[in-house]
Amino acid sequence: MGLTDIFSSIFPTAYAEEEQAAEPVEEVEEVVEEVEEEEEEEEEIVDPKEQIMEACEKDCAALKHHLDECNERVENGSSENCIEEFFHYMHCADECAAPKIMAATK
Repeated sequence: MGLTDIFSSIFPTAYAEEEQAAEPVEEVEEVVEEVEEEEEEEEEIVDPKEQIMEACEKDCAALKHHLDECNERVENGSSENCIEEFFHYMHCADECAAPKIMAATK
């Protein structure tokens, strides 16, 4: 028994000339209808994070203002980066949003 015989016994051989048996159109239509019905039944879950983060932007307005000013300086040719301002802003937003997000997911 050669190596090709071992592989042939494990893996089926497929030929390009073989035609695949087409599924009847009725069965495909039934499956499509079932999937559409299931999608209609499912409620779309809304992620509250975006709304909560927008609300927390107001609490972190001063840090957002510093970040925006830094971004303007960078766009006008400054060689600085705004990583520090970004991290301060995101830390504030996360501190504000985390308890609200956890309360919404319970």
